[in-house]
Amino acid sequence: MNAHDTFIARHSFIELTARERTIALLDRGTFRELLGPFDRLESPWLAMQNVVCQSDDGVVIARGMLGGEPAVVAAIEPAFQGGSIGEVSGTKIAAALELAAREFDSGRAIRPVVLFETGGVRLQEANLGLAVIAEIQAAIVALRRHVPVVGVIGGMVGCFGGMSLAAALCTELVMTRQARLGMNGPEVIEQEAGVEELDSSDRKLIWSMIGGEERVAVGLADTLVEDDSGEVRAAVIAAFERGVPAQHRSEQVDRQLERLARVNPDAIDPDTLRTLWQGDSR
Repeated sequence: MNAHDTFIARHSFIELTARERTIALLDRGTFRELLGPFDRLESPWLAMQNVVCQSDDGVVIARGMLGGEPAVVAAIEPAFQGGSIGEVSGTKIAAALELAAREFDSGRAIRPVVLFETGGVRLQEANLGLAVIAEIQAAIVALRRHVPVVGVIGGMVGCFGGMSLAAALCTELVMTRQARLGMNGPEVIEQEAGVEELDSSDRKLIWSMIGGEERVAVGLADTLVEDDSGEVRAAVIAAFERGVPAQHRSEQVDRQLERLARVNPDAIDPDTLRTLWQGDSR
């Protein structure tokens, strides 16, 4: 049994590391890592603050085949600094997307995928992290004119902060039930506004608000999958087969404004939101 078979046999996508997730996503035997650990692209800032660095700065970049077509995957490792984005890790993601854009400029198609698992910008590199997240967002917008840019949010870290905006710019988003998507994480809201505003320990409430099932139901994500590597892979391939839509979600400004006008912030809950959104078509 080779490495690919081992990871697929585990089934769970969430339990895999970023590198294992990438191997499980790509066609068997085609994984080839770029700028890997032996290149030792570490953050120059973490050591100054007595934080142990990681030799790939928590992001895996790989080329391979996906559904028989060339692909590039950027995967964030949640076990390192909560998947936070710093100068090096963010630059690796932006460069991977820019690499894909150059492939199209040269007349070669490629399938770009981002595996999100991040709390947002790395606090130790705040301004640098914010700047590079803006580069990621710009690269997604530039690339999605040519090809769907597909994002996956697995869990359990979820996707928050500036990277939630990057995820929202993707052509399609695949989420598990365990995943979460939001601008601010529950812990941050509780810290800033108090537990009376939001109890971050209330798991049922949190997932009913920002969990994968709710986000797909209200149209902020596209495909809900179980925590299974095979299901995630199939959903990503299907997203590419649907092609570039006539209008991306982030371009539907009038539709989103009309939706927001129907919301009464004094009387809203997840079920009400689903009801308001019911009947909307993409």
